Amino acid sequence: MKTPTHFGIGQEAIATGVCAALNDDDVIYTHHRSHTHYLGKGGSLFGLMAELLGRDGGCSKGRGGSVHLVDRSVGFLGSSPILGHSLALASGSGLAFKMDHTSKVAVAFFGEGACDEGAAWECFNYASVNKLPVLFVCENNLYATESPMSVRQHSEADLCKRLESFQVKAKKIDGNDVFDVYHAAINALNYCRNGHGPMFLECMTYRWREHVGPMWDYEINRTYRTKEELDEWIKKCPVIRARKYLIDEGIATIQAIDNWNNQIEQEISLTLEKAYESPWPDPKTLFENV
Repeated sequence: MKTPTHFGIGQEAIATGVCAALNDDDVIYTHHRSHTHYLGKGGSLFGLMAELLGRDGGCSKGRGGSVHLVDRSVGFLGSSPILGHSLALASGSGLAFKMDHTSKVAVAFFGEGACDEGAAWECFNYASVNKLPVLFVCENNLYATESPMSVRQHSEADLCKRLESFQVKAKKIDGNDVFDVYHAAINALNYCRNGHGPMFLECMTYRWREHVGPMWDYEINRTYRTKEELDEWIKKCPVIRARKYLIDEGIATIQAIDNWNNQIEQEISLTLEKAYESPWPDPKTLFENV
């Protein structure tokens, strides 16, 4: 793959829980770490893999790579690496939904680093003043690229309290518990749909891999965080926690979950093989959709 790729490994519960609570006609916008949201909203696995490989069958026809995914058919209206962009676009969709008197909700996914952008606070204020049906989902993984929150915000800063000063209802949740995320999203979406205005969910989580790329930071001598800190968060893996819950509650057996894993791994392998075999974009189409 020739595209820079930002992996969401360790943060899967947020996209999964929120997207499971959405209606088909709700829309989402997201950031550079976008794969989980794309798949969660119903995007094609082949469309994602082909896009990562720059192929014509990709969801953005090979033009977007990892960070510019789009699939209007499932309400995934776009991802971008521009910090704060998802908040502005979701606010615009929320305004359109209100003007059209629909019950649809626009969702903005973003990292806590986007809250260092002035545009974010303009969006929070505008959505609050106009009571727009927008759900702001902050994936707080504690680092903006390699900058910890401690060097970007006052030690006593509290994002939820700051949002409440804009009269935006806000809640902090465990972003590694898919069930907690799902139930919080259901309540938040009902709040937005019923004309009460926007809501803000701060989902605490952690990014396992390097900011961009497949490596572990400690393997390549990056020192902005420790392996010990990472290991503590790996113990909170959202996938393992979900697995344990399903087994403990008698919802699924170990054998059933293992069968699911095998089926999914087979689907991924076959889809990746198909993506590799798919054609490159025709150079004649270079200026289409520009």
